[in-house]
Amino acid sequence: MRAVVWAVLLFAVAVVAATTLGTNDGLVSVAGGGWRADLSLNLFVLIILGACFLVMGAVRAVDSLLTLPTRAAEWRALQRERAAQRALREAYLEYDSARYLRAQRAAERVLGFTRGEPPVPEADEISLLALLVLASSLHRLQDREGRQRALEQALALTGRARGRPGADAALLRAAEWSLEDRDATTAQRLLESLPPGVSRRTHALRLRLQAARLAAQPAEALKTARLLAKHQAFPAAATQGLLRTLCAQVVDAAHDADQLRQAWSTLEAAERRDPLVVAHAVRRAARLGALADGRAWARPVWDRMVELSSEERSALALAFCECIEGIGQDWLAPMEQALSAVPADAAIAAAVGMTFAGRGLWGKAAAPLERSARAAQVPGDVRRRAWRLLAEAARGAGDEARALACEQQASIID
Repeated sequence: MRAVVWAVLLFAVAVVAATTLGTNDGLVSVAGGGWRADLSLNLFVLIILGACFLVMGAVRAVDSLLTLPTRAAEWRALQRERAAQRALREAYLEYDSARYLRAQRAAERVLGFTRGEPPVPEADEISLLALLVLASSLHRLQDREGRQRALEQALALTGRARGRPGADAALLRAAEWSLEDRDATTAQRLLESLPPGVSRRTHALRLRLQAARLAAQPAEALKTARLLAKHQAFPAAATQGLLRTLCAQVVDAAHDADQLRQAWSTLEAAERRDPLVVAHAVRRAARLGALADGRAWARPVWDRMVELSSEERSALALAFCECIEGIGQDWLAPMEQALSAVPADAAIAAAVGMTFAGRGLWGKAAAPLERSARAAQVPGDVRRRAWRLLAEAARGAGDEARALACEQQASIID
């Protein structure tokens, strides 16, 4: 198609030239200094055009001659940039291949190319990437001092490269290495210096979570884990397990009843409905003497005991066994409903039996207590306590032989 267009243009030029210059009846006379030259119009036009081409060629030749040093410098800079790019690709390839010494040498060659004269285009960005590879290689080689020097040079370049991806990469890499060195304070400081948009990225949140857990800051770690859950950074099961673990750590960080109540209030509604989280909080409340609080936290979950899995039911019931002392009359109906709904669960039977015993209802307490005391899946301390309650009930009824037998059963439990 292009050839057809050029042919049409050539024919058009030929037609115009033949029409305009075909007659050649014009005459141009040039006189001066006692002489005169007569030229045809066509020849005069051709001479003018030729002179223009010669002048333009001469000007361009002079310009090329004068700009030769500049163009030579640009050519040398381009060659050095290409060499630096080749060395940078080699450095990344060697690093990913776990050949860290070769990656280090390739990164040092990149720096040699970018620091010469004339300056290489985008020298700061190339140098920053090379320094990151160099620092990463030195980190793998356990050269902490060399890594720190390379990292400081990279961070110094981020002042000129602010807003480029390399600046954020330097801070994220530095935070990763600080975490590997078990230096949570430095990692958190580096993560705090990230721009707001970068600090909300999934990788940055993962690093923030690791730093908070390393620094023993469960409340901060829990906040970060919630953000990661919204980003769907982990599988659903892993997310649930992580949140449960962090909630338990937040609860364990409380050293008295007031701190425990404050920690419980910081949990989200979904977390306060999680049976395993509630069970852990109830145990902690029992240890700190906040028995009423523990029972109050357990009540909403206990009312939907049928909906829970066997693991969740057992955990909540066994934790509740530690909060029986001082239990009120209002718990009798929920206990009977739970026992009726899940009669085969020995842990629930233990909690129900201890509740009835705590209210002095020894007749109702005997059957569930004996069932839980004989269940091998119930922890030993709960079984031992159930036998001793049975012994107390038998002694209260005047059956000393039965009481001694129950005491003997309690004593042989590990």
